[in-house]
Amino acid sequence: MPIRAFPSVGHRAIVRRSSGSRVTPLSEQTILITGATDGLGRHLAEHLARSGARLLLHGRDAKRGADTVRAIHAATGNARLEFVQADFASLAEVHAMASSLAAEFPRLDALVNNAGIGSGGRGAAPRALSSDGIELRFAVNYLAPFVLTRALLAVLERSAPARIVNVSSAGQQALDFDDLMLERGYSGWRAYCQSKLAQILFTFDLAAEMRGKGVTVNCLHPSSLMPTKMVLQAYGHTLSTIEQGVEATARLVTDPAFDAVTGRYFNVLREAKAEPQAYDTAARRALRAATERMAAIRA
Repeated sequence: MPIRAFPSVGHRAIVRRSSGSRVTPLSEQTILITGATDGLGRHLAEHLARSGARLLLHGRDAKRGADTVRAIHAATGNARLEFVQADFASLAEVHAMASSLAAEFPRLDALVNNAGIGSGGRGAAPRALSSDGIELRFAVNYLAPFVLTRALLAVLERSAPARIVNVSSAGQQALDFDDLMLERGYSGWRAYCQSKLAQILFTFDLAAEMRGKGVTVNCLHPSSLMPTKMVLQAYGHTLSTIEQGVEATARLVTDPAFDAVTGRYFNVLREAKAEPQAYDTAARRALRAATERMAAIRA
């Protein structure tokens, strides 16, 4: 069965305006979506494919990637779809993917950091490590997007105006800088919430760095308990629809109303306040320093 289309969601945003007078049609843009073979990422990809945009669709499994490209092509008629492969539990693979993209694509109008791993249900998931020895949820949900984003910043700056959208969560928990890897008191829920807050700290930190360079950086909680495989496995029920998540995410990627909006956290369609630590500049500096040490493992 083909994935659902969303003809009523966000199609008013068919162009993006630069800081000058040039209008960039969405059909001429190149957009990278991570975690695009399932869940929100896949539905967002089909939605954006209907505009004619060139889409780079990331996943970790080649067969699922090929199946996704074929399905979205069949549903939308858009042939400008390319699959890019990397396992976000491996920094070596993230670096290889970023290097390949930077070499092959001179333009990148938007990066949607959507790939992630869930909590496994409250307290149910055992502690696991990435191939680099990093706590798995921290590695996949935060460290890999950090490494990928920083590796592609030069391309995004050359393509300005450009956008970075980080798909985070309303599930947030303050980071313990004495135990970032959660070697004490581990739970899958705590690991998930910490990784998602780290993503928000990164958003605010990078937005400040990119201010005036034509690259906006925002994050959002797309919707609560959408009917995705990750949610159903962990909770067995849903509260919202994929359409709501697509609408909330797509507008940050394409809507001209957000051309100058940066460094914000949104809860679905409304700007919201994140966990207080996100606004602590000392915490953001500490996280960046710790992250750069971890990223240096495979730099």
